[in-house]
Amino acid sequence: MKLQPISLRERVDAIDLMRGFSLFGILLINMLAFHTPLTYIDPYKWFSGNMDQTIFTGLDIFVQASFYPLFSMLFGYGLMMQFLRAEHYGQPFMPIAVKRLLVLLAFGIVHAFLIWYGDILITYALMGLLLIGMLRLPPAWLLGLGVLLYTLPHVMFTVIMFLAVMVDPNIYIGYQEAEQSVAAYQSGTFAEIFSRRLTDWYYVNNPFSFIILAVTILPLMMVGAAAAKLRMIEQTAAKKKTWLVLGVVALTAGLLLKMTPYLFDKNYAFQYVQEIFGGPLVAIGYAAIIALLSLNVNFMKVLSPLVKAGRMSMTVYITQSIIATSIFYSFGLGLYGQVDLLTGTLIALGIFVLQLIFAELWFSKFNRGPIEMVWRRWTYGNNFEKSNNSKR
Repeated sequence: MKLQPISLRERVDAIDLMRGFSLFGILLINMLAFHTPLTYIDPYKWFSGNMDQTIFTGLDIFVQASFYPLFSMLFGYGLMMQFLRAEHYGQPFMPIAVKRLLVLLAFGIVHAFLIWYGDILITYALMGLLLIGMLRLPPAWLLGLGVLLYTLPHVMFTVIMFLAVMVDPNIYIGYQEAEQSVAAYQSGTFAEIFSRRLTDWYYVNNPFSFIILAVTILPLMMVGAAAAKLRMIEQTAAKKKTWLVLGVVALTAGLLLKMTPYLFDKNYAFQYVQEIFGGPLVAIGYAAIIALLSLNVNFMKVLSPLVKAGRMSMTVYITQSIIATSIFYSFGLGLYGQVDLLTGTLIALGIFVLQLIFAELWFSKFNRGPIEMVWRRWTYGNNFEKSNNSKR
């Protein structure tokens, strides 16, 4: 017997619900970068008007930097589940895991350089390759090392940020880069868009930025892997008190940290504290709320479309980029730089509603998303068919 992808009867709906919820939050934030040169602006000053400022504040506190951490922890959780499953069946895990992550890396490269520069799949694939070497560690070690790897560098960077603020508190604004982005994405040729996409991708993935991203994503994955070894989500009913404490403490502390730019000063040091320390805590709070609510059968029935969207997370994530760039880039409607935050947020909501409808219709015939089917076929070969036909 060869290792096969997880069948529907083995899936945990609460995990898929968290993934679906994460994908919505990720789209809400990514939408700002889809229609605005977000990388090069001071967001606290860019969005004008009471409505846009109110919307940005809400997104900044409740959404920004809180959904990719949740998705990162779920990525680690899922990888550990696959490892434990391979151990249970006495099958080798490393070859299939490496192949799976390399296929993910290929999808990420296509997404980053041919669709949208804000890709996260490349980082997930590379960090996943590092994580698979740690999956045999006990959960306490995974959790402890993950927290240590996250905290030490980010505390150091925070101190540096506050020292730098004493010299210059202004958030960097790249006026020329912002103008070039608007010109390329709004009315440029495909070649000009491609060139701009490469420039923007490198700007957010330069060596220093990648180090910060690595010591953020990998530790979050390690925390998720530790949680999977403890079966935190599968045993939510038995761990209700733990989840309740996690939810209250993490959400309260996280939201307070997320509000620091508004309580103190809107500079890049408090912005860093908000995103790096507040974001993951809010993510844990959200995970706790969803885990506890998932114990309610009626709640899960109502949010069934969100669960299905979570099962096809790769399809949902990539098609969000395809639809959004078709709306805002010159090869589509060319609306880049021409919509306000309210309109952009409503467009994000509309896209996600359409994706939920698609997920509901697709899963009436198939058990996996279209991109997931390709990904798993390339990973598992003939064993994919047997798993794909598995029923509850």
